[in-house]
Amino acid sequence: MTGNENEREDGPANGRPDADGRPAEPPGLRGLAGLLRPRVSRGQLAGGLLSLLLGFAVVVQVESTERDTTFATARQDELVGILSDLGQRSERLRGDVRELERTKAELERDAEGETALEEARERAATYGLLAGTLPAEGPGIEMVISDPGGGVKAINLLDALEELRDAGAEVIQVDDVRAGVDTHFLDGPRGIRADGELLTAPYRFLAIGDPHTMTTALNIPGGLVKTLQGTGAAVLINPRAKVTVGAIRSP
Repeated sequence: MTGNENEREDGPANGRPDADGRPAEPPGLRGLAGLLRPRVSRGQLAGGLLSLLLGFAVVVQVESTERDTTFATARQDELVGILSDLGQRSERLRGDVRELERTKAELERDAEGETALEEARERAATYGLLAGTLPAEGPGIEMVISDPGGGVKAINLLDALEELRDAGAEVIQVDDVRAGVDTHFLDGPRGIRADGELLTAPYRFLAIGDPHTMTTALNIPGGLVKTLQGTGAAVLINPRAKVTVGAIRSP
């Protein structure tokens, strides 16, 4: 063995002081220290941070639950009393609901009954007007037919009635006779009869409806007025804002 080899054996590898005068660390110790030194990766850091946050959230949730649980520390007898009170209140509320539902049903029945009654009244009034069993009033006209020469016949008065109906007259009265769907005129030895009642000139028609429409229809060229004038009669038509028909027919 040469002198250089002796120096390598006696150098730092054998635990002798290094150039700075400090004792050299044996090779075995250096390897053991490397194994014991903690090694932390980024994934481990992220996992640790996530665990920390999760733990914090669990603690917060537990504390919140404890604050919101009002009856957590109540005694059993207190809880029984609270439940009993809540049950009584619930039953009272259910009773109030049932009462309100009954009241609602009664009001609905009353409303339906009132509506049905009103509709029945309106229908009865309409039928009464059409049948002539009820008096009526409204805008319309008064038509007076003077017949100094006696040339007006039953057919002329029937034409007058039909013309008024065609012009929209809803209610018609001839002298004291309420016109109906079966009203008829007959010539007799003493004059013209309407539904058996004797009429006397001047013949007076009262008609409820649109005054302008009826007046226009009666005065059309070649219409009723012109025809009556051809018999020697004179026709006077007066539109009115209110016409009262008081004659009624027997039911």
